Amino acid sequence: MNNRNYHILFANELDINAAKAFSLNFPRIPLLNCDVANISEEYLVEKNIDYTNVDLVIGGPPCQSFSTVGKRQYDARAKMYKEYRRILSFIKPKVFLFENVTGLLTIKNNIGQPVLDDIKNEFSDFSDFNIDLSYEIKESVLNAKHFGVPQNRERVFLVGIRKDLNVSSKWKFPSPIYQREEQFLTLEDAIGDLPTLLNGESKQNYEIETYTRYQQLMRGDCDDLTNHYNGINGEKMLRIMEVVIPGEGKKYINELVVNGELDSKYYLTSGYNNTYGKLWWDKPSSTITNNLSTPSSFRCIHPIQNRALTSREGARIQSFPDSFHFVGSKESVNMQIGNAVPPLLAIAIAKQLESFFKSITR
Repeated sequence: MNNRNYHILFANELDINAAKAFSLNFPRIPLLNCDVANISEEYLVEKNIDYTNVDLVIGGPPCQSFSTVGKRQYDARAKMYKEYRRILSFIKPKVFLFENVTGLLTIKNNIGQPVLDDIKNEFSDFSDFNIDLSYEIKESVLNAKHFGVPQNRERVFLVGIRKDLNVSSKWKFPSPIYQREEQFLTLEDAIGDLPTLLNGESKQNYEIETYTRYQQLMRGDCDDLTNHYNGINGEKMLRIMEVVIPGEGKKYINELVVNGELDSKYYLTSGYNNTYGKLWWDKPSSTITNNLSTPSSFRCIHPIQNRALTSREGARIQSFPDSFHFVGSKESVNMQIGNAVPPLLAIAIAKQLESFFKSITR
């Protein structure tokens, strides 16, 4: 892909549906649908990709092992950052950007040491590859709601700047656009114009006009509504979603049972304490996950409709425009949505990177 500011050499994605979706939305960018472990200098040469003199590499190794939602373990996925590091060892970009969940800040390795320290140390020095390559590492936690995304979503960002360039002092992470509670976009701001859905219902057309600037931005010129369908839930789940109140979840339901306000058949024995949670209409959404349409999962129950979020609502909350096409089953689509860096946050970082590169080439 080319514009007056940049040229993207290639992207890499292992999941077939995510790869198809990427190519569908960005057809001019070469997409390597393969395991990152298979990407080597020889492989790039075979694909006629010139990887010399690269300015920037962006990557986000799998985050599930670090996530504070569910189990946390230092497993094979947690070590995938080493493959990213291997890619850096032969591309040798001027700058790299690394993104992951905030759980990375606290998880320990197999000998009880902070994994983040390992990562920063390894990404600083590449002498074990017998090459002269080292990076100055800058670290920050950014929250998507500070950048116009209607979601309370914190992520860790590491920026590595090649030490031989002597320009690391010029790097600054983007400053928040919105900082006060009353400035943050709410769930209603994001999805209030999307059609209501009954149990098992799907709709392909908008029914009302947009009434916030964010809704206008997301809908754009779209005429057809996609990925807006509600799953079929049984009587027990419907009743649970009906009685739980915004901001509450499993614990609240069980308290109703214990207090005799709800039949004992609704007592919840499975799931974490933060499951079966209902969102707030007048606040930013909680962090969107791969299970955004599963009401028994982390907080994803619609605040005024008796259902979980739809894939399109999840995409809206992540700041994907309605024109963005996803590929695959609902589960696959939700994974593509839940794993993504919100586009509006990505744009804020991209603008900062653009300014940085302009400052070091003057």
